[in-house]
Amino acid sequence: MHGNIDRRDFLRLAGLGGVAFASGLSGCADLAATRTRDFHFVQLSDSHWGFNGPAVNPEAATTLKRAVAAVNALSQPPDFIVFTGDLTHTTDDPQVRRTRLREFKAIVAELDVRDIRFLPGEHDASLDRGEAFQEFFGPTHYSFDYKDVHFVAVDNVSDPGARVGNEQLAWLAADLDKLDKEAPIVVLTHRPLFDLAPQWDWATRDGEQVLAILMPHEYVTVFYGHIHQEHHYMTGHIPHYAAKSLIFPLPVAGSQPKREPLRWDPAHPFQDLGFREITGGGGATPFAVHELPLGGA
Repeated sequence: MHGNIDRRDFLRLAGLGGVAFASGLSGCADLAATRTRDFHFVQLSDSHWGFNGPAVNPEAATTLKRAVAAVNALSQPPDFIVFTGDLTHTTDDPQVRRTRLREFKAIVAELDVRDIRFLPGEHDASLDRGEAFQEFFGPTHYSFDYKDVHFVAVDNVSDPGARVGNEQLAWLAADLDKLDKEAPIVVLTHRPLFDLAPQWDWATRDGEQVLAILMPHEYVTVFYGHIHQEHHYMTGHIPHYAAKSLIFPLPVAGSQPKREPLRWDPAHPFQDLGFREITGGGGATPFAVHELPLGGA
């Protein structure tokens, strides 16, 4: 127990599965302000720099820059920023891939926050097993600590078969084995670790093995991207939260025959695109998430 109520009791009462949400559209930031904070960070995902598709985003050449400006305009700068994959759009040409990664890096260098963590997506890494990504951003999987929270970046995209792989699984187990079972852990990854929609590549083929390593730990929260929409899911006591895209939204899993981007609505530009602020210290105090749209209120 922690104080008068433990985290699991709080989650059952709140019905939020580990994160208290405040919508950027409804102006509920006061909810976040009422909770104890140790730090806050920003998650951006799926910018797909290099994408060209006027029917789904005629502003593709400026949307990432718009996101950078929006983060820089936050009233309180985040302690750090994470990009959870698909920084660039896929290409078969290794030189074009590197050009896009270089251009992406130059654009996000305009962020006022210096501490930025990058994860690859399959568009960045699956065709060369992360070789070009590592040239620009370093390892595809790693861990770091911030305040009392342990962060783990899991690579489930460099393997073209959508696997984490035995070597990384062993690394993950060893990395977490040094922690107390009640230490707060945040997992950052690109694909979902559970089978959301395997037919749409919304799964990790050995995700169950990753979850088996995480399950003994009391306070784990997973933030990921890939599906281009906000989505909340529980595996046991572990909440998983997908982020919106910065380039185009995708349909709800199974809502249509094919996984095709939703078309641009000129009356509502940048609709369903956005990023999030995540605040809190983890552990017995749930993180609070504030969803922020690119299209304005």
